[in-house]
Amino acid sequence: MKVDLIVETVKLLSWFFYFNILIIGVNNMNQKQWKKCIEFHGHECPGLAIGFKACEAVMEKMNIKFSTDEEIVCVTENDACGVDAIQILTGCTFGKGNLIYKNTGKHAYTFFNRQTGEKIRLILKPFKDEMSREERQNYILNSNAVDLFEFKTPKFDLPDKAKIFNSIICEICKEAAPEHKIRLMNGKKVCIDCFDDYSRGW
Repeated sequence: MKVDLIVETVKLLSWFFYFNILIIGVNNMNQKQWKKCIEFHGHECPGLAIGFKACEAVMEKMNIKFSTDEEIVCVTENDACGVDAIQILTGCTFGKGNLIYKNTGKHAYTFFNRQTGEKIRLILKPFKDEMSREERQNYILNSNAVDLFEFKTPKFDLPDKAKIFNSIICEICKEAAPEHKIRLMNGKKVCIDCFDDYSRGW
């Protein structure tokens, strides 16, 4: 009986240490990712934490990994600190064409998976209490995603893939610009910088 009890105790302790190692491993992984975000962004702050937690949530809910091309697309509705975390963790970047800026000023991020058709929009919930900068950052990093974000179905469709356009030489400044950014002015092909826009209110 004593031998059986010892064996069972050893088994329980083994499982206890095993799960603790798993938990520590996850925490270390999150810390490693968080440090990568800080290094890229330049400092830690609540805004960066918002993007970090948004990435954690969407990567779990949509079962996505780092996007090496345009398979994952993010439409960000702000140009705040959190966007840097999105670039580092999801691989959605302006350079690849799979990070698109839609200026509503909201802490909202919509993700699309081109391979599966899945899509989800995360919108930050208002904070209930006044907090210091450090308190807010810690609150964000230690909260569950459902306490931080509302999860919605986006009202807009998946954007087209990034395109490569022909370059046109502006007839005024002589600089090259993609053809979809060229305007006609006084019969000349001109870039946006040289174009004198005309508007009477609409």
